[in-house]
Parts: sequence; C-alpha cells; structure tokens
Amino acid sequence: MDSIIERINQGKFWHFHGGIHPPEQKAITSAKPIKQLALPKQLILPLQQHIGRQGDLLVKVGDKVLKGQALTQSANPMAVPVHAPTSGTITAIKKSVIAHPSGLSELCLFIDVDGEDTWKKREICQDFSKLNNQEIIKKIAEAGIAGMGGAGFPTHIKVNTKPGIDFLIINAAECEPYITADDLLMREQSEAIVDGIKILDQLLTPTFILIGIEDNKPQAIKALQQATKHNAKIKVCVLPTKYPTGGEKQLIKILTGKEVNSGTLPINSGIVVQNVATCFAISDAVINDIPLIRRVVTLTGNALSKPQNFWVLLGTQVSYLLYQAGFVSEVSEKKSTPNSAQPPVIMGGPLMGFSILNEQVPIIKTSNCILAPSKVEMPSAFDHNSNEVECIRCGQCADVCPSQLLPQELQWSAKAKDHQQLAQLNLFDCIDCGACAYVCPSQIPLVQYYRVAKAEIRQQQQLDIKAEKAKARFEARKFRLEQEKIARQVKHEKAAAARKATMNKKSADGGTASSAVAAALARVKAKKAAKNKNTEFPVIGSEKQNDNDQAEISPVKAAIARAKAKRLARETNAESSVTTKKEVIQKQSVTNDSTQNNIIDDKKARIAIAIAKAKAKKVQANKSSTEKSEFSTEIKQEKTGEKVQNTTTAAEEKKARIAAAVAKAKLKRIDKAQQASTTNSKEST
Repeated sequence: MDSIIERINQGKFWHFHGGIHPPEQKAITSAKPIKQLALPKQLILPLQQHIGRQGDLLVKVGDKVLKGQALTQSANPMAVPVHAPTSGTITAIKKSVIAHPSGLSELCLFIDVDGEDTWKKREICQDFSKLNNQEIIKKIAEAGIAGMGGAGFPTHIKVNTKPGIDFLIINAAECEPYITADDLLMREQSEAIVDGIKILDQLLTPTFILIGIEDNKPQAIKALQQATKHNAKIKVCVLPTKYPTGGEKQLIKILTGKEVNSGTLPINSGIVVQNVATCFAISDAVINDIPLIRRVVTLTGNALSKPQNFWVLLGTQVSYLLYQAGFVSEVSEKKSTPNSAQPPVIMGGPLMGFSILNEQVPIIKTSNCILAPSKVEMPSAFDHNSNEVECIRCGQCADVCPSQLLPQELQWSAKAKDHQQLAQLNLFDCIDCGACAYVCPSQIPLVQYYRVAKAEIRQQQQLDIKAEKAKARFEARKFRLEQEKIARQVKHEKAAAARKATMNKKSADGGTASSAVAAALARVKAKKAAKNKNTEFPVIGSEKQNDNDQAEISPVKAAIARAKAKRLARETNAESSVTTKKEVIQKQSVTNDSTQNNIIDDKKARIAIAIAKAKAKKVQANKSSTEKSEFSTEIKQEKTGEKVQNTTTAAEEKKARIAAAVAKAKLKRIDKAQQASTTNSKEST
C-alpha cells in the first residue's frame, strides 16, 4: 500500500489493457455554466430507475404531492424509493416508454406540475458527524440514492460494509466524449462533493481516499485540490486521458495496479468506488434532507443551437430538454424526402449511449447526457441501413478491449445464441464501452450483439429461477403429503392398538370385551342362519336333507333367501297398507249404511207397533162381542165337541202381544244405534 501511495505522489500510475482516444468534443458545453430550467408542465417518473426491484406505491391518482415527498417504499434492500421532484397532482399511473435500449414500457407516475414548487417539511443537519452510521445509511436509503455513474446500484448497500477498506476511489474521470456533466458539477459544487466524500469516509473508514480525474479537466482539478487541501487522507489523482478510464475495473487498475477477477466485486479486494455525482447526492441528502430528485444533464451535439449543461428534474421529458436547448432538425428536408432518415437522438454518449425513438422518454437517475448530432457530425447515426460486412479477423477489437475479451468470438456465439459458450468467454465482463465497434473496419455493431445476448441470458436465468422455485414448491408439497400420510397411518395404528388393549382388558367377572363381542357375533350369525334356514326353498321331489346338509347353508342360497325374504316383506307391507286403506273405506261405508238402515228399521218398527196396536184393539172388540154368546157357544161346542172359535181368539191375542213386544225391542235397539252413530260422527269430526 505504501508503494501505491508513493507512485501516486510521484504522479506515476498503472495502465489497463487496450483503450482508445476518440475525439473528445467536450468543448461544445464545457465553457458554459450549469443552467437552471423552468418547471415543465408534466413529469413522468418510472418506478424503477436502478438495479434491483421497484418499490410499492404510496400514492394514487388524484393525490396532491409536495416536492421531496416519497412516492414509493419497500422493505426490500434492493429497492430504493422515488420522490416527487416538485409539487403537483398525480394524474395517471400507467405504463410508459422508459430510458432503455429495448424501448420497452414500464409502470410510471404522471405528475401535473402546479408551478408552486412547494417543499415538504425538511430537517437540516448542520453537523453530520453527530449522526451514527446507521442514521446516515438510513438517510441515504430514504433519499433514494443509486449510483449515478451508469449502473444505478443502490448506494446504501454499497456503503454498508464491514471495516477493512483500503481505498475509497472517487470516479471523476468522465472519459466518454461530449459529456461534461461531472466536469461542471465539480467546478461549481466542489465543496458539497467533498462533504459527501467525508460522509463516506465516516461510514467506510478507508485507509486512503483517491479521486481519479482525467487531465482534460483543469478547472475541475483545481477546484477539487482547493477543496481537499486541508485533508491529507484525500489525494486528487490526475490521470492521462484515455477511454474508458472511467470504467470501474479500469480505474482501479490505473490507481492501485490491482486486477479485479472475473465474477468478483471490488469490495473483495478492499476497494469501494463511488461517482462524484453520487457524492454530491449523498451530501444533499444527509445535510440538507434533499432526496435524489434532480441531476446535471449535458445537452450537446451540433443539432442543438444552445447546447449546455442543465439542472434537470427527474421525470422531465427529453422533448422538453431538446426544446430548451434549441433542437434544430432538418424538417423541410424530411418532408421533401420521405425516405430520408429521422434525425437521431442519443441518450448517453456516442460510444455507450443508445438511440431513443420516442422523445417522451423521461430523464432518470442514471441519465447524464442527451446527444443530438448533425448529419455531418455523425453520418453513421443517420444511415439506418446496415453497412456491416463479414469479419476479416484483423484482431483490432481484441487489441482495444479494456476487459481483455475476444470480441469477435463473442459476436459469433451471440449470433448463434450459444449461451454456454458466451459464459465461458466471460460475456458479462464486457462493460459495453464500444471500443471494439469503434475500431472495427467491418462496421460490425459488436456492442449491440452483446447487449441482446445479455438480455436473453438474463431472461433465461429468470425463467430458470422460476422453474427452480416451482420445482421446490412441488417437492415441498410432495414431502408434506407423504408426512401427512405417515402421520395418519401412525395415528390409525395407535388407535387400533388402543382398541385392542381395551378389548383384551379383563372385566370384573373375568371375561374380556373381545370375548363378549365374539359371543354377540356368534349369536347374530346363529340368528342369520336360522332365518336363512326358514327362508330356504324346499327340496324338489322326495329327497330330504340329512343332518350334515342342515348344519351349514350355502352362502348363495342364503343370499337368495334373504333377498326373497326382503321382497316378501316389502310385498306384505304393501298389501297391509292396501288392506288398511280398504278397511277404513269399508268402515266408513258401513257406518253410513248402518245409519241409513237404522232410519229404515225405525220406520218399519213404528209401522209394526201401529199394526200390533190395531190388532190388539180388534181382538179386544171381538172379545167383548163374543162374551154374551160364550155360554151358548160352549154348550154347542160341548155338544158338537168343537172349540174352534175360542182357540182362534186366544191364539190371535197371544200373537198380537208377541208382535208388540218384538216391535218395542226393535225400537229400543234402533234408538241405541242412532245414539252410537251420533257419538262416532262427533268424535271423527
């Protein structure tokens, strides 16, 4: 480590492999200060502007928000919130085109700006040294700060490391052509940047702090040296201009001579790298309680009449920035020549940037440049017809690759979609610097092949992860079902053992429950056998069963007998129900008939009584009329020996009396029947 510091003090540095020296084109904007823009009418805020996951929404359509108010939150450490860059109203939450080479749409918040720029309540911290590390990390996380150099890694994770950091490297190289955002920021906000470096020093406690800056930024170098002259721990390292010095691994190699192996992170070598814009954001968040809601963006290119660096609110649309910078497009030529190419607009620099087809794309946390070149300045950007030819295997791409890869072999494997071979060739060590495509004589857009291949591999990895999770869930479910089955089996076995023990337990009389059950079963079987014997069909003919045949009945015959017995029982029940119904009907008819007969008999009895009375009167009259001649008649009868008249009269009198008695008896019987019928009818009613 001492040797490293000695070399740095002597102005001697290491070199990384490859690299190029393209025209810088930084003078277009480097001579103008950063300009403050007027508030736009609408802001579009993507929920995810960093590596990791998007947060959960805290607002809904129609809500009024204040400047600096958090709009999302998440308990996941890889999710950082987004904040309202100014006050306004949430008018929509929907998908919109984002700043990405794919041109895909993601969920965004639409804010209509009210123009008042009203802040939320803030807590200013004049002395951050009084805060402990956890409080500082919490402030950084809640401010939504992610790496502003390009990758967008959540800063609160990067600074929350264990002690043992040798070097904290501040990346101030800004090596890509045209871009001067960090250069102007260092000139105008050097004190705030140094405050951010001091906060990182308190968190990480590194042995040395190295600021790596290229020698093509003399004013920024002077400003940083002036701001750090009282801190011997911080060393401003002026590096020779070479692209891509600003790459993380390349800057580490230049300053320390250490190689970061493939698949490892700088933290494993005791090194942490932060961008100067990130340091400024940390200072703003911890000291001034200002979340990451703005950044410096370079608007450059010969198609702009007023190129300059601007303070831009996150969510500002590119079209608004182009208007502010005086975007000049060849509109008349486009109208007269329908087949002519659209003027390109590039987000980022000419080497690592990408063309945007929709000018409604918003500025995000990692946007540092909008490039609008003219046709003379960058004719290849206007020609959409591919001029790519076959690789001539000159090897220039491998010579300039700062990651020491084999670009031509990577391109062949990417075209063949051979992901396994791409992994072996360390595709993900590529930093997309574009140096290989810059020197390619065959005009092959190598970086585009690599980006597509990386996206495909990441997509396949996501699918593999989902498949593994699904498999794990299936295996867990299968295991759970097996465990439940075993548990049920054990439970049943225990219950069976308990029942067996209960059955075998002796009672007071010396017997067991099992023997009692066996006896009961035997009785039931005997009853069934008896029933089956009774219902068995008789033997055909004169054959008789012997004693052995009667001991046991065939199961088939027993089943047939039981079936017939059931059928006979059903028929008997049916007949009994029918008979019961008939009896009821007959009883009712008999009751009615008896009532009618009683009435008729009553009439007949009365007639009979009347006739009997008439006969009795007639007999009495005959008796009185014949009393006078009774004596003479008797003499005559004695003489003649005949007593016919007396005999006849006595017989008729006797018959009349008997008839009267019978009639009275019938009348009494009829009266009783009528009374009984009346009582029955009342009860039935």
